[in-house]
Order: sequence, then structure tokens, then C-alpha cells
Amino acid sequence: MRFLFYTHSAVSDWNHGNAHFQRGIMRELVARGHGVAALEPADGWSRSNLIAEQGPFAVERFRKDFPELMVAAYDPGFEHEAWLAGADVVIVHEWTDKDLVARIGRARAYCNFTLLFHDTHHRAVSATEAIAALQLEHYDGVLVFGEVLRESYLRAGWGRRVFTWHEAADDRLFKPLPEIDRESDLVWIGNWGDDERSAEIAEFLIEPARALGLLGTVHGVRYPADAITALADAGLRYEGWIANADVPKAFARHRVTMHIPRRPYRESLPGIPTIRMFEALACGIPLVSAPWADVEGLFRAGTDFLFARSGAEMRGHLRDVVNDRELAEALAASGLETILARHTCRHRADELFAILAACGNRGATEIKPATEAAA
Repeated sequence: MRFLFYTHSAVSDWNHGNAHFQRGIMRELVARGHGVAALEPADGWSRSNLIAEQGPFAVERFRKDFPELMVAAYDPGFEHEAWLAGADVVIVHEWTDKDLVARIGRARAYCNFTLLFHDTHHRAVSATEAIAALQLEHYDGVLVFGEVLRESYLRAGWGRRVFTWHEAADDRLFKPLPEIDRESDLVWIGNWGDDERSAEIAEFLIEPARALGLLGTVHGVRYPADAITALADAGLRYEGWIANADVPKAFARHRVTMHIPRRPYRESLPGIPTIRMFEALACGIPLVSAPWADVEGLFRAGTDFLFARSGAEMRGHLRDVVNDRELAEALAASGLETILARHTCRHRADELFAILAACGNRGATEIKPATEAAA
């Protein structure tokens, strides 16, 4: 089958975690023998910021890390209809310009592809007017990354069918690297997030690290000067942007990591962790999480990872994991077990084909799940 993905960016993951899962699912489809292409705006903010900060090398780095992915950039004169005409499945991400969302929907009337809208953000609850303005009447279905978001779409009447399709780890990339020595204590990989988690970063990262005297590393972008100073005062090295392909090595060099969700997800979209939680557990690193509600039972709290309800609990959990090797190894093994059993891009690709079949795509009905095909 021929898949066409409209992304904000597949090339850039600068302040753009949505690229992680999109790359992973595209790689999985390519590995299964399907034709896959991604389209992204030439002037998208993530791509533009990455090039401004890292230079053209960053684009070459993407091509080196993900040689199987074919990505084309479009401008206002781009012939979208020509690309759409050759597709069997078109998946349009929520960050796509609303006029282009409508244009792709209109093309569905005379092109024989299954058209899906993909939402991995909180605007459906934080900026409902923006989602309500999208013209989704020609879309065959909507993919959302949590059941609470699916319920929001259904209540509002957005889209014909709405399917929960959680993010997951690309376990071809995210996997344990036992050959790398754990040379430091704590690693946190996450962008600043403005006011969406600045207080949480102070409570669950900076203060516990300072109190315990942990050695550690912080990666991410858009950190203001005062935050960088606070990290340094706590003994944490701030190293800025990290290519997602380098993250498994960063995890491998540290004894523990953490999950700090943004406030809109914790308060308005319970059940949706960040993509980094899937990736960290896939790498076999012990993880301690700031509060969020796992209402869908994605993980086994206390077994796959530890929950910290406060900064004081985070401090205690970090102390235990760093000093108790048996606990650390048990958490790492259990977290990895859950990822491999339920939350890889192979699982999500199987789910995608089931969704396509439910939407009437005849080609998808002939494709067996990867687990069944391997049996």
C-alpha cells in the first residue's frame, strides 16, 4: 500500500515530539514493504528553528539517521493533488494548516484513498475553536492519542469515526544499550514548555537533584537563562537540543530518568503520557514520573515505573533507585517488558490496519497483524 503522511515536520524534532512517533510508524510501514512518503511545510517553525540553531547539518543528520524515510517539503505552489492521487492512505496531522486540511478533504471526493486526521495535541480541549474550525467532513476517520480525546471529538461531533491510537516506541531505535557504562545519575530529556510545566520542572527535577547532590544532564530547547542557571546551581549540565536518534545513548549513560508531563495533559487529558515515557522504558532505564492519571492502564505503576506525587516523593524515589541496584534493575526489566508486549510501533501499525479496515479500506483487510504473520 502507498501511505502519504502530512506532518508539521518529519525532518525536525526541535520542540516537536510529534515527529518521534510519526517517524517510528513510517519506519515500521517501510519495513513491512509499503510505500511511504511524508510532506512538510518548507517554512515550518520546528524545521526553521532547527536549521537556525544547528545549521544545514541537522537536515543531513536526519537523512543519515533515517535513510529509509522519504520527505518532501512543500511551499504555496506545491501540487498536492498530484501526490494525493497516487496514495492509498493519507494521514494528516493536526498541526497542518486548516486551509490545507480542507483542501485535502476536498481531494478525497475524486481520489480513491482512505483519509485520516491525526491529533496528538491538547488543542481539542485548550483551543476548541481551532479544532472546530477544521473541515473534517470528508475524512474517513480521526486518530487521537488517548481515550479522553476521543470522547471530546465524539461529544463535539468532529469527524465520522474517532479511534484511540496511542503513541508508542520505535523499538528499532529505542532499546537497551548494556555495552555503555552508566557514568552519571540522572538524565531529563524534555523541552521547557513555557508555563505548561516550569513549576513542575523546578519541583520534580531541580530541587530533588539539588537536595540529593545528583550528577546529571538535561537536554531540551527554549530554556530561559534563569532556568539554565538554576540547573547549574543544582549540579545539572544543560546540553540543549539532542537529536532523537542520540537519546538511547544518553539514557544508557545514566542510572535514572523521569517523566514530567505538561500541565494541560495532566489536568485536561488524563491517560496520555508524553512520547518520552514510552521511549525511556523501551531503553531499559528506570523511570520516576511526576503526577499524571494512567486511566487507561497503559503501564503498571510501581512495577514499570515509580509515581511521585510531590517533590519530596520524587526525592525519595530517586534516592532509592540510584542506591538500590536490585530495585533499578527490576524497574528497568518490567518497563521494557510492558513496552515490548504492548507499546511498540509494530503494535500501532497493526492497530492502524485494523482501523483502515473499519474505514472500508479493502487493501487493509488483506493484511495480517505482524504478530499473526510471524506465528
